[in-house]
Amino acid sequence: MSSIKIQLKQSQIDKIAEICKQFNNDEGELINVLHKTQHTFGYLPAEVQEVIARELKIPVAKVYGVVTFYSFFSMLPKGKNPISICMGTACYVRGAEKVLDELKKELNIKVGETTPDGKFSLSCLRCVGACGLAPVLMIGEKTYGRVSPEGIKDILKEYENQ
Repeated sequence: MSSIKIQLKQSQIDKIAEICKQFNNDEGELINVLHKTQHTFGYLPAEVQEVIARELKIPVAKVYGVVTFYSFFSMLPKGKNPISICMGTACYVRGAEKVLDELKKELNIKVGETTPDGKFSLSCLRCVGACGLAPVLMIGEKTYGRVSPEGIKDILKEYENQ
């Protein structure tokens, strides 16, 4: 995974400090701090993690360990239309891998990447709880069920003008 170097503005550093303070700078609240920070910034680059570590007085390695352990957290910016494909058992058995291959081909990106225009990012999930509709993919909050590789182009067309 490539790392993007960013320069945080003082206002961003202050916002992260404010979020940490909302949780009493308690290291036991690390996951809550990370959730709220990612909701605010969209992702958790190393520079943001360093500020959180400093504010909570914990090693950066601990913050990084949590960010990389939980698939919800992202160290890279997500696209305007984040695509998540379910790789749970039902979806996998019903062809999710072929759907994923078609998405990678159409978007010309790998899992974890964002298209150069920032329109789409691609990730995998374990289960979205719609097993009866397998294989399932989500674009933002919208769920698509019984997706086939042949249907990917039409789904992506819905987002052409966004």
